[in-house]
Amino acid sequence: MTAADLSWDDVARILRPPKTIAVVGLSDNPDRESHEIASYLQEQGYKIIPVNPTISEALGEKAYPSLRDVPERVDIVQIFRRSEHVPPIVEEAIAIRAPVVWMQSGIVNEEAAAHAEGAGLVVVMDACLRSAHRALRASGRL
Repeated sequence: MTAADLSWDDVARILRPPKTIAVVGLSDNPDRESHEIASYLQEQGYKIIPVNPTISEALGEKAYPSLRDVPERVDIVQIFRRSEHVPPIVEEAIAIRAPVVWMQSGIVNEEAAAHAEGAGLVVVMDACLRSAHRALRASGRL
């Protein structure tokens, strides 16, 4: 499903803070889109957990090599990896019982999404979480 398949009220329920967001593929480079978007979300009150085996921290938070290594509950798994890398991330999201998988703009994997939805997760594909948050704030829903 894409963000277009959800109502704004559905998206507001997903994003209503406080929430913990595990950002898979978060870069420690401030010029990367993943860093910019995660930084924005952190400024809005979300707890950001970097998930990237190539870094030790980002945005002042300890990074973990995989979702299974994250020691706390995750509310949203935000994915910044190419579409072909999504299936194992979805498997981990299911294993840790994350309720939502959010694939950023340009990231679509129908098979992984169907698998996640079959396991009871809400899936958003090909949508920017920051843009959705900004639109909801502008409309007064957040």
